[in-house]
Amino acid sequence: MKLKVGLAQITPKLGDLEANLALHLQTIEEAADQGVELLVFPELSLTGYRLRDLAFSVAIQPTPKHPIFARLLDASRDMDIVVGFVEADQRQKFHIAAAYLSGGEVRHIHRKVYLPTYGMFDEGRYFAWGDAVRAFDTRFGRVGILICEDFWHISPPYLLWLDGADILILTSASPGRGLATQQKIGSAIWVERINQAYASMFTNFVIHTNRTGFEDGVTFWGGSTVFDPEGNLLAQGPYYEEALVIARLDLNQIRRTRTRLPLLRDERVELTMRELTRVLQNR
Repeated sequence: MKLKVGLAQITPKLGDLEANLALHLQTIEEAADQGVELLVFPELSLTGYRLRDLAFSVAIQPTPKHPIFARLLDASRDMDIVVGFVEADQRQKFHIAAAYLSGGEVRHIHRKVYLPTYGMFDEGRYFAWGDAVRAFDTRFGRVGILICEDFWHISPPYLLWLDGADILILTSASPGRGLATQQKIGSAIWVERINQAYASMFTNFVIHTNRTGFEDGVTFWGGSTVFDPEGNLLAQGPYYEEALVIARLDLNQIRRTRTRLPLLRDERVELTMRELTRVLQNR
């Protein structure tokens, strides 16, 4: 089975839902012209990242009744789409979230479980933590979504792997940090190594979309990537520039790789659970 994936490496406009919706619809149309079947937008693609007190005014509920999501759900009838937004729940808790849209429906919502609140980051001041890491079924197989800081921690991708995800979708608004090395900033080098490692260790496809542009003195470096289950780089977006990055995935490669390298078959989940319980009891 083949899957044509698009990575929508865009520059959202901070706090402007209408402008960002228009950018999404334009990108979806461009991706449709190229035969894309799954289009992945970056973290907080509908709102921009450095929101601070703006977060509460752009928070929405991902239902067909909301005019923003109504348009996106309609667009998802012919193409699966992952979008990033600020979600407001029924009791007005606000989450950094990503929604998987397919066939005109919201199939899954992931709420960011790790909120960086250190250095230049202050997400914990404005947002609530997500409390679930779950894989879900799509027409292309079982998928898991993580958002930025979630994949700095090994437990979320590991849990998705055990929960049946064969495709990991990572979205981010990763700012440029660190000195340049081999024409790359330090944060880009780190992210690419981690993504390649997850693809190799979990024998999965890893799809990562990172945004571009400037906000409040911060630059976002783009460089979106797709790695196959062997850890090979299939596609990469340019640094610092908007782009629609296209990759064609041969999903049969998962079977071939795991036949040669049966890491999932041999994973000792019960041992891991037993030792985690021991560690927690001794803390």
